[in-house]
Amino acid sequence: MTAGWGWAKRAATAASAALLGCSALWGIGFAWFDRAAHLPGTPPPHADGIVVLTGGADRIETALRLLADGHAPLLLVSGVARGADLAELTRRIQLDPAQVAGQVTLGRTATTTVGNGTETAHWAQEHGLRRLIVVTAGYHMPRALLEIRRGLPDAELHPVPVLPPALRGGTDPATARMLANEYEKLIAVRLGLAPLLQTEPTR
Repeated sequence: MTAGWGWAKRAATAASAALLGCSALWGIGFAWFDRAAHLPGTPPPHADGIVVLTGGADRIETALRLLADGHAPLLLVSGVARGADLAELTRRIQLDPAQVAGQVTLGRTATTTVGNGTETAHWAQEHGLRRLIVVTAGYHMPRALLEIRRGLPDAELHPVPVLPPALRGGTDPATARMLANEYEKLIAVRLGLAPLLQTEPTR
């Protein structure tokens, strides 16, 4: 009994230490992730195309401005809601849809970040694009780049992170939970568990 109790105690101690270690690693990683999510982007170089992943404020507007300013000749809006059209999207920045009608593709098949990656790969391959500007929220960018690289391993990707309104002030509990949720999704993708996220909504 004594030997058995000693073994159980050592096992419990080792398990506690492992749990504390994992928690510490998670905390360190999350602190890095949170800091990166707030960093501003740098002006992108000229590219073959722009892809914006829908699901948050200011993403489409940022991508349309990049297109209008001549950073790339083509734009994919990935994950467009059913019923939305180019006129509605361009109205947000008072841009005449006729100016960009031949340059913008409205992708309607993607409903998840995994789907965004697939939709982007098909579009880029169809048009022979190798250098892409990627627009999405800063907190979503690491996972978005991983999913796009999955379908376009040789592409040159230039991230343009957007800082959503929720991250422009202090971090409230709801925002912290959102960031933690996205961080855990990123970990899952890095561990090769992306198929488990097939039903998560784009963010």
